[in-house]
Amino acid sequence: MEYILIKKADVHEGKEVTIKGWLHNRRSSGKVLFLIIRDGSGYMQCVMSKNDVSPDVFEEANALTQESSLIISGTLRKDERAPGGYEMIASHLEIIQKAQPFPITKKEHGVDFLMDHRHLWLRSPRQRAALKVRSDIISICREFYEKHDFILIDSPILTPTVCEGSSTLFETEYFDSRAFLTQSGQLYLEPAIMAFGRTYCFGPTFRAEKTKTRRHLQEFWMLEPEVAFADLEDDIRLAEQSIEYIVQQALKRCQRELEVLGRDTSKLEKVKVPFPRLQYTEAIHMLQKKGSAIQWGEDFGAPDETLIAEGYDRPVIVHRFPLELKAFYMKTDPEDERLSLSVDIIAPEGYGEIIGGSQREDDHDILLEKIKKHNLSVESIQWYLDIRKYGSVPHSGFGMGLERVVAWVCGVSHLRETIPYPRMLYRLYP
Repeated sequence: MEYILIKKADVHEGKEVTIKGWLHNRRSSGKVLFLIIRDGSGYMQCVMSKNDVSPDVFEEANALTQESSLIISGTLRKDERAPGGYEMIASHLEIIQKAQPFPITKKEHGVDFLMDHRHLWLRSPRQRAALKVRSDIISICREFYEKHDFILIDSPILTPTVCEGSSTLFETEYFDSRAFLTQSGQLYLEPAIMAFGRTYCFGPTFRAEKTKTRRHLQEFWMLEPEVAFADLEDDIRLAEQSIEYIVQQALKRCQRELEVLGRDTSKLEKVKVPFPRLQYTEAIHMLQKKGSAIQWGEDFGAPDETLIAEGYDRPVIVHRFPLELKAFYMKTDPEDERLSLSVDIIAPEGYGEIIGGSQREDDHDILLEKIKKHNLSVESIQWYLDIRKYGSVPHSGFGMGLERVVAWVCGVSHLRETIPYPRMLYRLYP
């Protein structure tokens, strides 16, 4: 019999096929067993009658435990009531392993218990749905940037340089010297745009922030595009177009998963460009009117981001932050030297900042001054300065936090459900 994936059952109606998977659930009506099997691509109800199999096979099937692995064969038929719209009339069963009692049951479990058993919790419908959305969003992101003629550049994980701030670096030995786990691939993309014009990287980044909130992970994935001959306005336009594309494509491709997650997709349908814009100073005045104690020159906290986004049905663009708040590589606003040519994009529904970017400083001498002002080692970052000597051009880019985007699209409350094995302040296991 032909082996198939459950998700492809529709093209095999009426045929005898084989599926390989795990027992998700089992119920009995005496002479008939209903086995719900999952294979990673979907769920299928397999109906096994005493009249269709030997007594031994029926008895073995009736004794199967949740998550037992098996191979089952039979004829497919359409049934709208069945999971996925098709069911199998089973005629053969091979048990690979009868599983031990599964520790995650239908009763309520605490977060610590579930995180200790993350390697098993992945099998639950909600967790599988969230991670499937993550996988699809990664594919959508790559599709968007390839359509816009970007070249993928893989930036290093081990670096000798600081990007966002020395206080959040994970340090490690590197033979006779020291190295850091990357905070961003951006510095390595900037030289690459001088070769390719448009580049992006997509990979893990690390922040040693002693923060324990639903919006933070110590290891997370970031997508970072960089564009030559691009100013802040070009950067903003690219960012909002990419977000619209990601959300609208996810709505098309992840309908089943978003339904499992209980996501109100009508909110995501409204995510269309253009997005509302506020200058940083305008955002401060808005926050103060809403009762926030924030002062000009201070960075937004999570409650501030939530206040900014409330009342909007799509992401909010905040631009031109104070220069002192931002990283050394951001260009000064020529119209106000207190400000940087920077941008954050804040998601609605309380999901916070999902994009941070800027126009980069392209003048060698000004950048050198900023590096010294931030007390960074000129020697370790000389290579980055070099690109301002050989055909420097205006250029811009941003970073998009994958897990925050996935959490927003899925409507889940904590980033720990948007990555297979989350690394948090007190979580390195499993």
